[in-house]
Amino acid sequence: MKMKKILAVLLILLLILILVLIVRTVTYKFGKVPKNADDKELVNTAPSEQSVRRFVGGIRIPTISNEVYEETDFKPFDEFMKYLADSYPEVYRVMDVDTINTYGLVFHWKGKNSDLKPILFLSHYDVVPVVGYDPSTATVADTVFRFDDKPLPPIRTYSEKWDYPPFSGAVAGGRIYGRGTLDMKCMLFSLMEGADNLIAEGFQPERDIWFAFGQDEEVSGRQGAFKIADYFKQKGLRFSAVYDEGGIIAAPGSAIESIQEPLALVGVGEKGFLTLRLTIKGMGGHSSMPPSKSSLVYAAEIIEKLNDNQFPAEIISPIAAFFDNVGEEMGFFSQMAIANQWLLEPLLLKTMEKSPASNALVRTTTAITMAKGSDAANVLASEAEVTVNFRILPGESVAGVIEHVKKLCEGYDVAIHVVSEREPSSISPENVRGFEIIKEEMAKIYPAAIVTSYITIGGTDSYKYQTVSDDIYRFLPICLNQYEQRTIHNENEYISLENFGKMQWYFKELMKNY
Repeated sequence: MKMKKILAVLLILLLILILVLIVRTVTYKFGKVPKNADDKELVNTAPSEQSVRRFVGGIRIPTISNEVYEETDFKPFDEFMKYLADSYPEVYRVMDVDTINTYGLVFHWKGKNSDLKPILFLSHYDVVPVVGYDPSTATVADTVFRFDDKPLPPIRTYSEKWDYPPFSGAVAGGRIYGRGTLDMKCMLFSLMEGADNLIAEGFQPERDIWFAFGQDEEVSGRQGAFKIADYFKQKGLRFSAVYDEGGIIAAPGSAIESIQEPLALVGVGEKGFLTLRLTIKGMGGHSSMPPSKSSLVYAAEIIEKLNDNQFPAEIISPIAAFFDNVGEEMGFFSQMAIANQWLLEPLLLKTMEKSPASNALVRTTTAITMAKGSDAANVLASEAEVTVNFRILPGESVAGVIEHVKKLCEGYDVAIHVVSEREPSSISPENVRGFEIIKEEMAKIYPAAIVTSYITIGGTDSYKYQTVSDDIYRFLPICLNQYEQRTIHNENEYISLENFGKMQWYFKELMKNY
């Protein structure tokens, strides 16, 4: 009888708990997704032929950055700087233009009211290499320039993996092809086009507007953005907002399958990184007389420890806001987990851990990228090397990651060498003008898009500008499906004419309405 009473009490408590979970779910204030009957943009954003031709000319200049900065071929960079000045004479006439460290470009558009804090737009004009690219044999497809959507047969004069040569700037089938079309000359030319159009309209901004274009973002930004940020700091400038790359509009279903609306992911922070080289010592010698464990076996054990002992998952503030914003479009059980994180957070984190992309948003990730033993099949190396890369979640630190690795290596003879490091960024606020205007302008070109905060997983130049602003937003208003997202730093990079036009309009309106 007593057991029955206990079971009855437990059942009642369970029912109360379920009721609480359901009530909290149905009353939870998720972000409301704007609904538009025809889901059409409210303005005309088609790019002009002139803007496309100017952009194409910039794509055709192979400004490839080199890991060893001094070994970079700077002739294309000189050509690009001259091309920009020749293409936008009015921008150069109206704005003050400075060069920082020879190739960093800074534009200053003076506003009417010097008491207002200025705003800053970033970009970079270096691009990553193209595997196997030989400029002496590459063909520029000058004749491929069509504004209609009719498909053309690809011109595979370079590679089967590129529909058109990587520095051709070919325009076909509603797309512009070439290295840098997405990363990142698209933003640079959109800013120049927006400013050029505003100048032609007789517009003068209320507050000062600055552009900063770096030349080495793809290889650390130390010679470009770092020195430009220091230049601003020396001038005593503090920016109301800074805008850079780092987030996109994920096409419906491409970020979270259940969400069939465009997701505008605005990076309000970015992860840090740490690359460590672990040198593990052991007994070397001839492979005919192996010890019970060689240095490479010890290295394998450490790799297993690193892989098995991942950093704990957690929901930091931008991701909590992300869940609130997208929850309205998710299934009931997902909504229940979001609304009742006090109890169901472990289940929510388990769901995030299932995908590499979402897992990276909730933890400091560990990636074993390189391992090396001896150089011969019959030799036991006295030392083995393991290279591991960490992407550090805001709130954690480089020192904390190193301590984590040291603990896992206890009992082994290991030397730990820091190859590269950078702390995570700070988190920018959302309840300020710099973030609100993004939502305002997005509503005009993507009425159904969910605009939400996000953590940028990769690194950007904007990190260097934390010394001159607390409000930094990483976002390009380009809607990309999964295939298009994979072309960044990859084969067949292209941008649609629609995306290029919307980007021009967006940055022009940002400058005009801030």
